[in-house]
Amino acid sequence: MSTSPIRLGIVGARGHTGQELIRLVAAHPGLELAFVSSRELDGQRVADHTDGFAGELRFESLDADAVAAKGADAVILALPNGKAAPFVAAIDAVKPDTLIVDLSADYRFEAGWYYGLPELTRSRYAGQRRISNPGCYATAMQLAIAPLAEHLAGPPQCFGVSGYSGAGTTPSDKNDTALLADNLMPYALTNHVHEREVSKQLSLPVEFMPHVAPHFRGITMTVNLWLSAPMSRDAVKALFDTRYADEPLVEVIDDAPWVSRIAGRHGAQIGAFTMAPGNGRVVVVATLDNLLKGAATQAMQNLNLALGFDELTSIPH
Repeated sequence: MSTSPIRLGIVGARGHTGQELIRLVAAHPGLELAFVSSRELDGQRVADHTDGFAGELRFESLDADAVAAKGADAVILALPNGKAAPFVAAIDAVKPDTLIVDLSADYRFEAGWYYGLPELTRSRYAGQRRISNPGCYATAMQLAIAPLAEHLAGPPQCFGVSGYSGAGTTPSDKNDTALLADNLMPYALTNHVHEREVSKQLSLPVEFMPHVAPHFRGITMTVNLWLSAPMSRDAVKALFDTRYADEPLVEVIDDAPWVSRIAGRHGAQIGAFTMAPGNGRVVVVATLDNLLKGAATQAMQNLNLALGFDELTSIPH
């Protein structure tokens, strides 16, 4: 591990996740921000927009070639889906050994990229310099399903609800607080990208129905699981306790977790474990903060793993 700080750039730093990333990097003893790119905030001081960040660094409006020319050791792409490719290509051309963590869905299906959900995939990390950060909903789904994946009789059905920060900062119906007031907004009820992502990662079909709610941050994921053979509640919960016993960012609890209790926290909670009569079906509930464990915190875990730091460096836990 280098004794001098590793220079990290963030592209798309104006968004909610970008702000969380800046805070995590500011708290990291081995990283320094080389640049933060935002078209809208060009020229403005980062410290004026992000609590917990000090210094004179300013946002810059950087295209792909300008980002590559910065020569940073690591780059986080916090861009909307479909925007990452030019930046990856430009970095490949100038400094291909740059560590890239992409937060969009653009490379989650690429065989050459490491898919970084540490609690489930860190054993697959073998020094890759291209890391695809999982989706927020997809993280909650996988954490809720994985311990039971070998005990299922059919596709898990996942009812997900996200705070509107998950819709990003570009105005849309899904982050319009007037439209969301007293409302629950269903969308993309089949074939959502996270449905495909989880089905690929767990090698089993998953059914996912997303919704947006009026709260700002946090996901609740209620998962209905049909079992191939009846199991007791204790046996089901024991699978989760065992799977996540050594995972500081995953807390297994008895009750159904509440989204209001996970907002602003860096881990996930999984609970409920409610058995249907006959014990052939169980309902599991997972919660996480979509901006943290669903995005920025997970990116920091992946950075730490790739750069040789303790995985939880700068992450409160």
